Amino acid sequence: MNSNLVLLKNNGAHKTFPLTDTIIVLGRRHDCDLRIPLPNVSRRHCQLSRDGESMELRDLNSKVGTFLNGKRVDKQVPLKPGDYIRIGPLTFVYQVDGKPGKITWPKKAAPQPAKPKKPAAKPAEDELEDSFADLDVSDSFASPSESDSDLEDLKDL
Repeated sequence: MNSNLVLLKNNGAHKTFPLTDTIIVLGRRHDCDLRIPLPNVSRRHCQLSRDGESMELRDLNSKVGTFLNGKRVDKQVPLKPGDYIRIGPLTFVYQVDGKPGKITWPKKAAPQPAKPKKPAAKPAEDELEDSFADLDVSDSFASPSESDSDLEDLKDL
C-alpha cells in the first residue's frame, strides 16, 4: 500500500508527503515525523498508524483538535482514500495508490477569492497630505527563512 498525505495550498498547488512508516506523528516538535511549525499546531498533534493495509488517525490531545472530513476526531478512526484531514489551518487529502487521482478542496473548505472592494469616495486633495494611501508596503513583510525547509513548504499557504 502506497499512501500519502497531500497538502492543499491556497494557490492551488499541492505538496505530497509519503507515509512510509508504521506510525507517523504530526506536530510542531522537531522530532515529529511530519513537522508543522505553526503556533496553532500542538507539539504532538495527531498520529497516523498503519495496520496491514489500513491506516488510522488519532488526535493526541491537541489543543485545537484534529478534524476528519469536517468532524473532530475524538477516538482512533480508520482512513479511506479521499478523506480530508485538517490540522490547525492546514488541510490534507489522504491518498492511497494514487487514489483519488484528482486532488481538490472539500466543497465547504475551499478558499474563497477575495471580494473586490468598492472604490472609496475620493477625498479632497488637502486630506491626502497626511494619508498613507500612496505608501507601498509590499516589501515590508517578512517571509519565512530560506534555511528552514519546513517553513519553506508552508510559505505559499
